[in-house]
Amino acid sequence: MKTKILAVLSLLTIGVALQGNAQKLKKFGSSIEKKIGPKTIKVPYTDVITYAGYASPGNEDEVKDGKKFYYIYVWIPAVAPELGVRMMSPVGKNKLKKAIKSKAFEANAKSKDYFDTYITLERSDIISKDKISESNAKNAKWVTLSRNDDSGEMPKIPSGQSYNSLLRYKSQVGNPTKALTAGLYRIGFTTFKRGEVKGTFVAEVAAPIKLPGVVMAKTIEELKKGL
Repeated sequence: MKTKILAVLSLLTIGVALQGNAQKLKKFGSSIEKKIGPKTIKVPYTDVITYAGYASPGNEDEVKDGKKFYYIYVWIPAVAPELGVRMMSPVGKNKLKKAIKSKAFEANAKSKDYFDTYITLERSDIISKDKISESNAKNAKWVTLSRNDDSGEMPKIPSGQSYNSLLRYKSQVGNPTKALTAGLYRIGFTTFKRGEVKGTFVAEVAAPIKLPGVVMAKTIEELKKGL
């Protein structure tokens, strides 16, 4: 009996340790690598915008390919050589310095709900602030530049799997539809499996150079207020 109790306690300790380590969000590294002693590290992004939100069933923005998609809109004011996007759920006990916090997140910050993140980086054909409106965004031509489901670089979810997401996209200068020009972008997120999306999340958009004037918001109306 004593052996069984010790075994159970050991498993519980491991589980708690995994959960504690699983959700520690480290610095966001770019694709640029630098060797420091025996280790090779990714040089952290210079400019990082952080958004904390809460996704709940019934509030999705679009159903695409049978999946419920939510969008976060981003205004990029200048040409960027690279953009990094990552998302983690749940937010847990991470300290979100200078983060944009939605009202939904503030109301559900202590929620333990989380989801298997799946993200996309999309660029629209809207390149002027004056053209940004809900109707224009809805009818814009959106091009998916990159997507990611599971990233081993991200913290594991509480159940222990590497189901959080991260992508880095380098501008394709010679291709007008794939270049990172100034304009309206959005982060699309859902789950890998079809179903409900529910839980707190933190999303970050980053660049290797300073981009003054980047605005990030859950809706076009909120985005316009920040421009």
